[in-house]
Amino acid sequence: KDYCAPLLALLPGSICFSFISLAPKIAEGKPVEEKWEWVPSLGANLTFYVDGLSLLFAILVTGIGTLIVIYAGGYFKGDAASGRFYSLLLLFMGAMLGIVISDNLFALFVFWELTSISSYLLIGYNHKDEESRSSALQALIVTGGGGLALLAGFVLLGMAAGSFEISAI
Repeated sequence: KDYCAPLLALLPGSICFSFISLAPKIAEGKPVEEKWEWVPSLGANLTFYVDGLSLLFAILVTGIGTLIVIYAGGYFKGDAASGRFYSLLLLFMGAMLGIVISDNLFALFVFWELTSISSYLLIGYNHKDEESRSSALQALIVTGGGGLALLAGFVLLGMAAGSFEISAI
């Protein structure tokens, strides 16, 4: 079980290197875009857009995430529930990555809410401790409330701009 962290660190590490490999193309001024129809009737597409700024944050999320997974391997050594922690950590990391490379406001909102839920679960990881549960609930209420305000702003912004794609706005 002690070998789990280094193996899991390969996932965000390899994603980090794949983002680093995009740097020359983006330095030439050619952003990378992938688009899939998600809910076409609402104009919601799952669109990922990587330009210089999103590339920087994607490398930060995956690079620092790799280091955190490795560090957690030593910190949680011998913890029977470490698999749950790693799953939550990778979920949080994926949601953060979705936030920084998402080009659609609805998808961005979904990734925001995934960070809220995964934060709640990570903060409350030690669910037997009352203070941990209380802190997790407080974080969920704050981020959930912020998420609702964010959604309202996104809907107004998309309607005013005539598009829900960030690059078009």
